[in-house]
Formats: sequence, C-alpha cells, structure tokens
Amino acid sequence: MATETVTTVGYGDIPPRTTAGKIFATVFMLLGVGTVLYALTVLAQAVLQSEIIEALGLRQKRREMEKLENHYIVCGAGRVGRRIIRNLQKQNLPFVIIERDEKKVAEFVEIGANILIADSTLEESLRQAGVKRAHGLATCLADDADNLYVVLTARDLNENLHIVARAVEEQAEPKLIRAGANRVVAPIIIGGQSMARALLKPTIADFMDSIVAENFDLVFEEVAVKKGSVYIDKELKDTNLSTELNLLVVAIRRKSGEMIFQPAADTHICEGDLLIVIGKAESMQKLVTANK
Repeated sequence: MATETVTTVGYGDIPPRTTAGKIFATVFMLLGVGTVLYALTVLAQAVLQSEIIEALGLRQKRREMEKLENHYIVCGAGRVGRRIIRNLQKQNLPFVIIERDEKKVAEFVEIGANILIADSTLEESLRQAGVKRAHGLATCLADDADNLYVVLTARDLNENLHIVARAVEEQAEPKLIRAGANRVVAPIIIGGQSMARALLKPTIADFMDSIVAENFDLVFEEVAVKKGSVYIDKELKDTNLSTELNLLVVAIRRKSGEMIFQPAADTHICEGDLLIVIGKAESMQKLVTANK
C-alpha cells in the first residue's frame, strides 16, 4: 500500500476504513510523494549541475586554447608523448595535448593542462588545438600511418610549423620527411645506438647520459641571433660567451643552412645565425636574457 501510494500507481479502490487509518494515509501521501519528488529534484539538479560545470570547464579550456600562440602541440600521450610533455612542463612552455584515451592524460588533467580528447589525425582536432598559431608539433602515435596523417594535415594548415614525427618502423622515416616533417625520430634506432655506445664506449655513454639527465647541470641550448642582438657583427673572442658566462659554442648554423662545427675564436657572428651552446643552466639563462 505504501509503495502504491508513493508511486501514485494504485490497484483499485482500497481505502482505509478507520479514522486513524485515514489520517495516517493523508499525512503519508503528502509526506511520501513530496519526499520522492524532492529526492528526484535533488538528483536531477546534481546531474545537471555536474554537466554544466563540465561544459563550462571545457568551454573555458577551449577559450584558453584559442588564445594560445607560439605554443606546442603533442599528439599522443603514450610513453613517448608523456616524456615530451614533462619536458615542456619543466621549461614552462605552453602546450596542448591531443589524445583519444582519457586514461592516458589523467595525470595532466589534475595540473590543469590544455587537453583535447580527440583524434589527432582529424583536421578539426588540429584546428581546435590552434595548429595555425603553434610554433611546433610532435606526433608520437603508435602507428606510422596515423603519424603520417597528422604530418600531412598539420603541414597543410601551417607551412611554417616545426614538425617532429615519431617513426615506429625504420622505413617510415623518408615518407614522413616527404609528408612535411622537419625531423623524424625513431626510438628503436636511437635505443640501438645508445646501447651500442654503452657497450663499446661506456665513458662517452656515461657523459652523454649525464648531460641528458642534467646531473652536471649542463644544458644544450640553441640561441637565435635576431635583429638587435648584442652579438651581431662580433667575433666569438670579442663576446662574453667564454670569458664571463663560461659557455662553449660547439657549432654555428648560418642563415643559409651552412653548419660550422667547433668555430674558431675569430668566427664572425651574423644576424640570423643559430648558436649551439653548452654550459651551466644559470649562465645559459643569462645568455638568453642578454640576447633578447
């Protein structure tokens, strides 16, 4: 009887016969139906509120992504992609992650990273990530065909974009280059070379690993000599790179593409040059600041 009353179903005319029963039935109907309606209202409100909050959160993130410029896009948050993302975080660089699997980006959701749960091989996904305004893109999906689609689409949308692609199979490298990738990295090949170096030249391997791990506080940096730089039209010996900052210029890439390895002290620095420098992180920061 209670269930029939609360659910407003009823199975025929079975009224209470006593006065006490009638009073109880009246009170029960008012309280019971009211309680059920209130419970349903609270439940619906909670569901709608959570959906509204989620929608507003996604909308806010989308607005933030629309404002990004000169940022980086990482397609795929697998084992390779996560390492790239952590490096971008470490250097406080703006980035957008495009990943289909929500579980893979759970750790980055907590820190408020710009994440797009979508298929990075689709043009619309890259557009939403701001590929036309981006500085660089890394596609590190597990399938070479998917990486090829991303490179083709991204290059078509932004001809000045710096694209780095992952090659799962060695034969995929020339195809990715022809598709528009600036650099192709094959983890299998690099891993094999690293193991060979560790086997044949362990001291060099230890040194290289220490630099990568920053155990010596040594970092590599590429510094572009732009218009207005204090280093334009100077020889290396006349700069403060070696004397004050204790930095070593290991190579200079000219604007024409010519690469000068281990440049001499009288090497002339020109506008548009790219200096490949190694040294302490603190000194490197001073160099970057002085070169602005």
